[in-house]
Formats: sequence, C-alpha cells, structure tokens
Amino acid sequence: MTFAIPRARALFANVPKANKRAAAARFLPTTRAEMDALGWDACDVIVVTGDAYVDHPSFGMALIGRLLEAQGFRVGIIAQPDWHSADAFRALGKPRLYFGVTGGNMDSMVNRYTSDKKIRSDDAYTPGGVAGKRPDRAVLVYAQRCREAFKGVPVIVGGIGASLRRIAHYDYWSEKVRRSVLLDSKADLLLYGNAERALVEVTHRLNRGESIKSIRDIRGTAFALSEPLPGYGTIDSTTLDRPGPVQPPVNPYQSTGADGDADTDAAGGDGAKACATGGAGASGAVTSDAPSPPPKLVQLRSSRLAVARDRTVIRLPSFEQVRDDEVLYAHASRILHREANPGNARALVQRHGTRELWITPPPIPLTTPEMDRVYELPYQRVPHPSYGNAKIPAYQMIRFSVTIQRGCFGGCTFCSITEHEGRIIQNRSEKSILGEVKEIRDKVPGFTGTISDLGGPTANMYRIACKDPAIEAACRKPSCVYPGVCDNLNTDHSALVQLYRKARKIDGVKRVMIASGVRYDLAVKDPAYVKELVTHHVGGYLKIAPEHLSDAPLSKMMKPGMGSYYEFKKLFERYSKQAGKKQFLIPYFIAAHPGTSDEDMLELALWLKANGFEADQVQNFLPSPMSTATAMYHSQKNPLRRVTRDSETVMSPRGIKHRRLHKAFLRYHDPENWPLLRKALTRMGRADLIGSAEGQLIPAHDRGHARTGTARKGQKKQGRGKFATQHTGAAKAAFPRGRNGGAPKKRRRKSSRD
Repeated sequence: MTFAIPRARALFANVPKANKRAAAARFLPTTRAEMDALGWDACDVIVVTGDAYVDHPSFGMALIGRLLEAQGFRVGIIAQPDWHSADAFRALGKPRLYFGVTGGNMDSMVNRYTSDKKIRSDDAYTPGGVAGKRPDRAVLVYAQRCREAFKGVPVIVGGIGASLRRIAHYDYWSEKVRRSVLLDSKADLLLYGNAERALVEVTHRLNRGESIKSIRDIRGTAFALSEPLPGYGTIDSTTLDRPGPVQPPVNPYQSTGADGDADTDAAGGDGAKACATGGAGASGAVTSDAPSPPPKLVQLRSSRLAVARDRTVIRLPSFEQVRDDEVLYAHASRILHREANPGNARALVQRHGTRELWITPPPIPLTTPEMDRVYELPYQRVPHPSYGNAKIPAYQMIRFSVTIQRGCFGGCTFCSITEHEGRIIQNRSEKSILGEVKEIRDKVPGFTGTISDLGGPTANMYRIACKDPAIEAACRKPSCVYPGVCDNLNTDHSALVQLYRKARKIDGVKRVMIASGVRYDLAVKDPAYVKELVTHHVGGYLKIAPEHLSDAPLSKMMKPGMGSYYEFKKLFERYSKQAGKKQFLIPYFIAAHPGTSDEDMLELALWLKANGFEADQVQNFLPSPMSTATAMYHSQKNPLRRVTRDSETVMSPRGIKHRRLHKAFLRYHDPENWPLLRKALTRMGRADLIGSAEGQLIPAHDRGHARTGTARKGQKKQGRGKFATQHTGAAKAAFPRGRNGGAPKKRRRKSSRD
C-alpha cells in the first residue's frame, strides 16, 4: 500500500477579507481599559495562560493570539490569573466564541515540583521568577473557573500540559493512572501537538455558527462522546494477544494496508518493512488545491470489514482497564506511539466510564511558507508593559534566539518532544530566519551583537528528512536514529551550515551561538557541519547528551552507545585545535532511568571521575505524562517491543532512597553523598572502591574534605561543569534542564539538571 502525508487546507486560506483590521494591536489586551483603547466591546477569543504574557513567538499565548489576530479575530489574554475565584476570569468580559486554556509553555506539575517531588522555589515564566503564580494541574483549574465565570461558553484546552494528558495517563505526582484531562476538565475540545491548523479551523467554524459539539472531523483534536462515531471500522485492542485461537485476532500493532504492512518487533526496528517498501510515486505534499483522491479500501486482517484507512479507529483498553492492569497500560502506550505518523496514523478511541474519548490522527505539519508566516506575525518581542522592569527568566534566556525548526525524529523515550511536536521536521526558510535575526538586532532592547541560539528542539535537524516522502509517510519506527541512523535519512547539514554563515555576516551581529542540544550521532555523519559548529559557534563549552554508558539503560532510552560520543569528541577536539581554541564538551547524564541498575550507575560514576567531570546538580528521571519511559516505569514492561504478560520486564529505580542513590553516583564528589555511597558500595561487594588511591571512587573518611562549593578545596576542575541545557521553543521548555529543573540560566559556564 502506498502512503502519503494527507493534504490540508493552507493555514491562512480562511482569512475573511471583511474581518481584517488595518493594523494589529501593539499588545493583545489584558484589561478592559486596553480593550476600550482598541475600541472593542468584546473579545472573540480569550486565552487563559499560566505564564506571564510575553509577546514573543516562543511563548504559546502570543503565537496563538497573533495567529488568530491575523485571521481577523479579536483576542484577549488573561495571564496568570488568581484562580481562587472566578473573578479574574471575568476581567475581559464574556468571549464571543470560546475560552482557550493552557497551563503555559511548561507542564504545570513539572513547573512546580522537582523529580523528587519537592516544591520548586522559582518559576521561570513569572516576573521576578516568583513561584506560586499558577496552580497544580493548571488546565483543570483554569477550565473550571472559565465555566464558572460564564456558563455556556465553550472551553478549549491545549498546550503541552493538555497535549501530554490527552489520554488516560500515569501521573507521577499522585502515583496513579488519571483520566484524560479533557474529561477531568470538562472541556468541550482538546487540541494536541502543534495546533495551529486545528485552532484556526475550529475558530472559523465557530464563527460561522457551528456548534462545538458538531466539530468532530479535525485532526489533532480529542473530544468526548456518549457513543462512538458511526461509519468507522474498529480494530479492537482492548485485550492482549493470546496464542492459539481458531480465528486469530487482528494484530493491533500492525498497519492497516492491503499488503499487510507487517512490522517487526525488535526494539527500534518497528516499521522496517514499511521503510523498505514504502513505494514510489506518492506525494508528500501537505497543501494542494487539487481534490483529494478517493480513499483506497483495505481489508483488516482477520476481519471481513473493508474500510478506508481514514475511517478506521483503534479501540484502546479503557481507562478502567489501564488503571487496574499495568500490562494493558504498556500495551496501550505502545499503540498510541505507533499511531503518531500523520501519514499513516489512525484514530483512537478509549472508554472512560460511560463516555468515549475520541482522538483524531495527528495534525498535518506546517509547510515552510506557513511556518514563516506564523513566525513573522507582528510580535513586540518583549513582555507586556504591565510587568515594568521585572525580569522574566525564561524570556531573558530566549530573547536573542531564533526558532528555525520544530519537531524531532530522535524518539528518546524520556522526552516530550515527539509526543507533542511530532517527528517530522517543520522548517522555516532561510530568508525568514535571517529576517528575524535583523529584527532582533533592530528591535529587542539590550541586544549587543550576540544571537544566543539558532535552533529548536534539536540544534542540527534543520531541513533533514527522509529521502523519499512516500517512505516517510509509511514509516512507523519511533526513531530515525536508533539503533543507528536510518539509511533512508538524509544527513546533509549543508543548508544549516549555509544558514550559520549568512547569519554571521549580518551587519551588527558579532557572534551567533548554538545553544540547542546537538544530536551528535547525526552530526558525525557530516564532519563539515561539526567543523563549522566548533570553529564559529561554540563559546568554550558545548553540551551534548549521551545520558548513560551502559547498554541496558541506553536501550530503554533509545540512545546511541558511547561509540558515537567518542567519534564526535574526536572531531570536536580536532577542529577546536585547528581553530586555535580551547573548548570542552559537557556531557549530560540521567539517573534512575528505567532499566538502570546500581551497577550501571557505578560504571557511570567511575567514568565521570576518570574523565574529570563533576556534576553539581543532576537530573533524576522524571516520569512525564504519556512518554514511553513513563510506561516502562509504571508497568515494568517494555513498550518498544510487543507487550505480553511474559514479555521483557524492565526494573526501574523507585522510591526516594533508591532514586537518591542513583543521583548520588552522579555526584560522587559531594561529601554529603559519601556515607550513602559507602553503604551501597559495601552492599554491592565493591568496598575496594572506597579510599583515596587512584582508581577509587570515594574516600574512606569524611575528615578533611569539608567544602563549601561543588569541589574540594584545591581540586583542579577539568573540563566539566554543572551540565545544563538551553532550549529554543515552547515544547522543549516543558521538561527543562536547569537549576532546580526550571528554565536554565543564560549561557552559564557551569549549570545543571535537577
């Protein structure tokens, strides 16, 4: 069967000329006084957000607000309202169309709690970094207050907090499986992923008088029904496969296709046949004025129901089933992640009590012209004036950075990017990016000539994609770079190198730094890129993320082995030397990830010490909603392979004491951890590593090693720091790596992950 990315209406095709205003608002209104100044009697849409209002495309409320403004709608912003009553939600009056609710750029629970469930002392998305300006589970609370403020007004939830909770999910903070946030919030509609297409279409249809209850055909949405939609062929996947039935059940992991489209079950190898036999002649076009061809009829295996692929739905185990059965939870997680490619994904349905949660296939990625227009809207690129001189840390970090692409095909199991933004890279044009660099130079206060980042979720996936659009549309692999870089992936970085060179030549630009994380296993496929990066765009330290050394945890993370790290390190050092620069690699590592044993952490600690690295604050694995690694953590099963009752068991460090031990291995140099490590090493039969001799990990006694910083007095610090990361874009900020887990400080020489 031949696949192609479905066609979609152009993002700006619906703009009614009669609704276009002569000029955009300087800032979207946040008070009635600002509305009066614009001559508005009411807002069409009111966006409620857990972040401070910064009119910058890296902040979700600004991007959504400006996009709807460009469509001819009047948009107001209620930022960080007092949620203790509905009064703050009445500040702009009743919206004509709907409330749009988001917890903010960062998941509200991650924003407030560390991976050890301690309350954070700051909030990077609040003026002054003040903590406590948003509630726990902000989407639920805000949606409730919107309904209280104006009964009958539709409520639409979105953003990363809703996107990652669109289905029944394990919640780390309550240690239980929770219902979809759509049902708990009682919202009318949920938009997931990069939701520009869905948002624009929903808003125009509501404006034309459609009821929100009738909007059931837009990709990238979730809604609740009393009974399933008619006219769909159903693949029942509410139970695990059992061997030996007379009539075999439909394989829930298999693609619906005339050729069977069977998938392999090796970790990281799913969809290998689809990649190899994707076929030629299919178009990967996203937008077109031509009518769509009639859908092909396909026969579901073990079923006589012939249905079009876009009229097929997979029934997942119900909320009650996944709540009570951890193995079924892993099974549901596997299916969800295999239905992530917009070229072949099918709709999903999951029963919640008496309600049916329906999730349409993922949104169609934006084209380059659409991305350009979204990022070229009239942003002021500064916080709202009401905040005065108060600094917003997250804005301080990204104010001189430019988002050049979205999405990530890395597929790391602990990461939220693929679940939210998708694995197909969406690129801006070179002209648009360079134009934004010039706008920063001319418009942003405090610019001194340094662009802090040209990046995105990953630094070096710009304009990298599958060599054949038909193969890309058919592929069901969770990663294009694990267990190795796919042969079908174009790894040419020349477009990115050209972009870097042109950005450096812009008048008034002195330096262009690359602060987004480099995917080093991809970079080594193009040494010319590594040379360009190291020669011109590294400020002494470059962060990369091996995450671990041992095969067991790496296989559960879907990360490459250390061979790629050493290959990149060799190139990095060679080109640094050629450039006459003394530069260092800063590797990041995760503690307590599923599949990690105490012995794995000991091996990592010994490697860190042998290589002179000392991590100040480090990151314990945080089981974020809906990720594959979280399914491993909760179920002790591996959804990267076929899930059965007796399939692979994945042990995860659980409990504060065990997680603290794994964290202590990464901070072997901290005297506060030595008593804990001595006990562990003795228990593990490795007391030989206790002592002050070369090759030993920790001293036998604390006396004489008191210290006030991160290193013993007089100890030489060799090429290491606190291991931090900067990110460009909203989705990556959902699960940050920085001091106390909040948004990282700007370009600190030494920084960390919590």
